[in-house]
Amino acid sequence: MNILSKLLIGFVALEHIYILWLEMFAWETAGRKAFKGSMPDSMFTPTKTLAANQGLYNGFLAAGLIWTFFINDANWQGHIALFFLGCVAVAGIYGAVTASRKIFFIQALPALIAIGVLMLNRFL
Repeated sequence: MNILSKLLIGFVALEHIYILWLEMFAWETAGRKAFKGSMPDSMFTPTKTLAANQGLYNGFLAAGLIWTFFINDANWQGHIALFFLGCVAVAGIYGAVTASRKIFFIQALPALIAIGVLMLNRFL
């Protein structure tokens, strides 16, 4: 992978580490600010466990993306990166359709850009 691909993958991974923190550990504080207007303030405490579960899944996505930096075989590295970026993109698109359109721009678009750069590098 070239440096741009690695930077984009790193960005998406860091973004999902932030989402993990937000949903697992700061749902009732920073989460309330981040999702202001998405749901009533009274819903943050009752949904804390659900948010933590979502945060854990975001952590798995970040772990998979970080794993790609430790794979020595370039072919496998690209395949694993594409798999986890694809998971992020699908989750972001689903979130945009079912919850908020801004999820597309925050989650799906960075993953789709990284996928595009990876694919360009594979075929050029």
